[in-house]
Amino acid sequence: MLIETKDLKKHFEIGRNQILHAVDGISLQIEENEILGLVGESGSGKSTFGKTLIGLHPRTSGSATYNGQLLPKSFSAADHLKYSKELQMIFQDPYSSLNPRMTVLDIVGEGLMIQGEMKRNDIKDQVAQWMDKVGLNADHMSRYPHEFSGGQRQRIGIARAMIIKPRFVVCDEPISALDVSVQAQVVNLLDELKRDLGLTMLFIAHDLSMVRYVSDRMAVMYLGSVVESGPSNEVFFNPQHPYTQLLIEANPEPDPELERKRQHVPIVGEITSPINLGAGCRFADRCPKALSHCKTVTPKQTQISDKHTVSCHLFE
Repeated sequence: MLIETKDLKKHFEIGRNQILHAVDGISLQIEENEILGLVGESGSGKSTFGKTLIGLHPRTSGSATYNGQLLPKSFSAADHLKYSKELQMIFQDPYSSLNPRMTVLDIVGEGLMIQGEMKRNDIKDQVAQWMDKVGLNADHMSRYPHEFSGGQRQRIGIARAMIIKPRFVVCDEPISALDVSVQAQVVNLLDELKRDLGLTMLFIAHDLSMVRYVSDRMAVMYLGSVVESGPSNEVFFNPQHPYTQLLIEANPEPDPELERKRQHVPIVGEITSPINLGAGCRFADRCPKALSHCKTVTPKQTQISDKHTVSCHLFE
């Protein structure tokens, strides 16, 4: 087991006696050389979970383990230096995550420079090789981020994360800001790098079809909690939790004729406020199958089949 979290929580104090439950008790396991897809609506806590997992946010409680080692609750500068060789992140926005005052050479090579194990000329050669690997021209190393398109900036972000050759990478919606044709190129690039480097990934996205295509397993997140997880095809074609079922139904059909004829079932109601959450199912206020005790009793994780679990009172 490369990555494991147990009851991981990340809360933010936003005012007097007000606590925002961004991540509220997530227990997940990621095997080595596996891609776990994490899906859910905006605001469900997916990005916060990824950042907390690799130490960009301090944990409120719970544990996170990497390769059998318990990760610190709050990373120090020394911890970041130590684990940056192993844990990396590709950020959602390919523009704001790149320093506009740094050249591509400095951006991509910064990790190697911080480690202090290579000379400047050697770092330049490494950056040139990675520019080529991600489909960019090595002659453009002296350029700045604003001189590239969105897809090219995302490739720069990928090169920056991969040049250190980490074992685990959090991909935080790496394709959401890109055109469809560029999305396919970036996904194929990530798949190629996974095979070549033996990477393990947490792939965060909104697009369920893309997550099913990319990942080995899928976890569905709602309001800080994982409501269902299992093999990607099983979760996609045989969803058990009412929220997962509604997400799958909302996924558009690629055939326009079928899409026009298909009956759409929207998710009704407002998302429950994540501030000062109490007991009960997070989805109860919007669930068409809610039981009388769903709003007051937190559902337990139930095994549906091998590696397929769901947190819902309907299955207890």
